[in-house]
Amino acid sequence: MVAGLTACTAAEGAYESSTPVLTPGAAAESPAVPAASVSPAPTPTPTPTATKRIRKSFVPDYQLPPIVGGLAPVITKIETQHPVVFLTIDDGNIKTPESVKLLAEYDYPASLFLTKDTIADNPAFFNAFKAQGSLVENHTVTHNINMVRQWGYQQQLTDMVGMQEYAFHHYGRRPTLFRPPGGAYSNVMRKAVADAGMKAIVTWEAKANAGKMDYQVGNSLRPGDIVLMHFRAEFAADLAAFRSAQLAAGLEVVLLEDFLGVA
Repeated sequence: MVAGLTACTAAEGAYESSTPVLTPGAAAESPAVPAASVSPAPTPTPTPTATKRIRKSFVPDYQLPPIVGGLAPVITKIETQHPVVFLTIDDGNIKTPESVKLLAEYDYPASLFLTKDTIADNPAFFNAFKAQGSLVENHTVTHNINMVRQWGYQQQLTDMVGMQEYAFHHYGRRPTLFRPPGGAYSNVMRKAVADAGMKAIVTWEAKANAGKMDYQVGNSLRPGDIVLMHFRAEFAADLAAFRSAQLAAGLEVVLLEDFLGVA
């Protein structure tokens, strides 16, 4: 049994075809002033320190399904009455100061589903997001988009555990959530996820891609939507598309792990 969604591939900006989804300038210098006309400089008034907006405090009205029969649950959307939306960002291919700046400017916490092979050149880059309140989650070591079809249980488990330990070594926390490369999953994968120590597989129903929003259901963001993005060259355009949709829908960006109680 395999389920999946259109998502990232190993090639930058490429997507795999969908598979059936089971329910689931400097200022001018001032002219010189004669010394006699210079008055003592006034004591400068301290500039107020910029503060982030206060996030609303939502008491979660959704309970993470338990692991049953050794199989991790699959979450595609959070059923909630709260006006919240969840931002998730995958892979880690393109690392720019702009992406750090934009998430800080908008005060967006995000779940970062990172792949070891794409972040190994500069894992410290993602510490800036961690300092802002985002969390690193598991998107495998190798990003084999065909792992659910090509690999058995042990190979999948090994790939997941490798990312678990890598994340713990570099970020001080073992991921609690897993995102399959390409979005496809199976019961074999669900068992491997649970055995690797994670609580759930997380997919999505909306994504910011190529500077616009794509929806599997409806034509706008809904409360509880899990939104997919990627660390790509078009990061700023994708985030702008998400922000426009988020504000239009009147939703608050909340950290998924906080809402699920797995942070």
